[in-house]
Amino acid sequence: MHTNMAASVSPLRSSFRICNGFALHHHCCRGKLRVHRKYENQRRHLHQTVTRHVAVVISGTEMARQLHREIQRDVEELVTQGNMRPHLGVILVGDDPASRTYVKNKTRAASILGISSDTVVRPGTVSQKELLGIIDQMNRDWRVSGLLVQLPLPAHIDERAVCNAIAPEKDVDGFHIVNIGKLCLDQRSMIPATPAAVWEIIRRAGIETAGKNVVVAGRSKNVGMPIAMLLHTDRYHERPGGDATVTIAHRCTPRERLKELTGLADIVIAAAGIPGLITADMVKDGATVIDVGINRVRDQKTGKMRLIGDVDFEAVKEKAAFITPVPGGVGPMTVAMLMKNTVMAARNALTH
Repeated sequence: MHTNMAASVSPLRSSFRICNGFALHHHCCRGKLRVHRKYENQRRHLHQTVTRHVAVVISGTEMARQLHREIQRDVEELVTQGNMRPHLGVILVGDDPASRTYVKNKTRAASILGISSDTVVRPGTVSQKELLGIIDQMNRDWRVSGLLVQLPLPAHIDERAVCNAIAPEKDVDGFHIVNIGKLCLDQRSMIPATPAAVWEIIRRAGIETAGKNVVVAGRSKNVGMPIAMLLHTDRYHERPGGDATVTIAHRCTPRERLKELTGLADIVIAAAGIPGLITADMVKDGATVIDVGINRVRDQKTGKMRLIGDVDFEAVKEKAAFITPVPGGVGPMTVAMLMKNTVMAARNALTH
């Protein structure tokens, strides 16, 4: 008899592997080890089950909570040592509802984690010169640890010029050309929050990437490309990568070709912004599916707007081994990784 079921699993911190015999006596490491054992039991059960498809739904919300606790400890350690509390500066241009929501979520998360923040709001008619002037002021302000300009920007403003105007060491979005260049060279840098979230989900869930086939659907410079860089690069370099064989698909990839590629993939990462792009017939049994898409669509039953990803979640979860939901998957982890970058910027400032 075939039984279909979805299991939700709490995340683990993969760094448990570096805990030596002495460190494991610490209650934190013992707790992580218990989580790891529980996760490994579920993984073993998954691979031993031949007649059942069990999709492990990876909760980004639960993972983010764990990461939040780690960030809070880092913030308090900084403050206890007599250093300034990390501070996030945000610039919001225009009145786009989605952008306002994103900024609100980021500043709320900062407050919860003990990171101070302030938001500079300018109308959509602001000139590029004025915006660059604001960025320059915040670059010079020693009280600002990390700085971001919420994207997208109005059409009359050059986004690349704005991203490159932010000081690389304060660029918590990781969009500055210096940080992107370091990412491509496997050097330590500020990694864009969404790609960092995808990598952290894979890492903490213990999903193997070395030698695996990965398809990234989407080639944006802020999401798809950095994800591919993280997954294909050498695990032994300064900034460790995933050692996977990565294929990037995009809008010019014929759908039948995309289906061929995803059918061979051990890991499928959907980041194209197309609702329902990845369907069950495109995924092989036992694959990992990470859904980065955030699409607002109208619910045909209720008439209300709701969020869905790029993956046909209900159908694909019957075939996949691991899958992330939307909402509650990559989104919460993206905000958490942004906060982690802010703390990193505050630490880096101590050595400048």
